[in-house]
Amino acid sequence: MGPLLISLYLFVLAAFLGFELIHKVPPTLHTPLMSGANAMSGITVVGALTLVGVAALSTSVVLGVLALILATINVVGGFLVTDRMLSTFGGRK
Repeated sequence: MGPLLISLYLFVLAAFLGFELIHKVPPTLHTPLMSGANAMSGITVVGALTLVGVAALSTSVVLGVLALILATINVVGGFLVTDRMLSTFGGRK
C-alpha cells in the first residue's frame, strides 16, 4: 500500500472517530462550534502523530511536532472551558 492510501485511510478513520466522539456528547454540554473545533483538533493530533512517527528528521518532523503541540493545547483548552462551564451549573457546596 502506498503512503497516500495509508494517509487516506488514517484520515477517514480519524474523521469517523471524531464524529462518533462528538455524537456521544449531549448537546446541552457543548455548543456545536466548540465540539467541531475539538474534533478537528483531535484529527490534527492523529495526523501529527502519524507524521512525526513516519517521517525522517526534516522540516516535516518539526512541523508535525509544532502541529501536535498546538492541537493538544487546543483540545485541552476546550475541555477546560467545558469543565468550567459545567461547574457553573452545579449546586453550591
